[in-house]
Amino acid sequence: MRGLTVRWSLVDAPEGVEERLASYVAETSHARFTGMAGLAFKTWRMRRGEWFEGSYVFGSDEAREQFQRAFVEGAAEAPGSQIIGSPPILVEECEVVAVAEGWDGFTATARA
Repeated sequence: MRGLTVRWSLVDAPEGVEERLASYVAETSHARFTGMAGLAFKTWRMRRGEWFEGSYVFGSDEAREQFQRAFVEGAAEAPGSQIIGSPPILVEECEVVAVAEGWDGFTATARA
């Protein structure tokens, strides 16, 4: 499986940025990626005051490369960059070795 990680630093981000990011994901970003062609799944992760990231898994190398190329070209203008006030500090492809679904199952949700 073809993974991609995009991470922004929150170290120097404005106060309250975490709530603005969570609201953006719930109100806009989740819907944008739900059902996206070529994407198997995306998760949004955050450590308050430290970092915010999107973790993507694509169905093919071509889908990942196409998304990564387009994202990198507009990274400074990406919604996350605009909310945080700086571009990502990391855009890194990786290989996802395996995914396991636990007993409690998986729920696709815009906000936990």
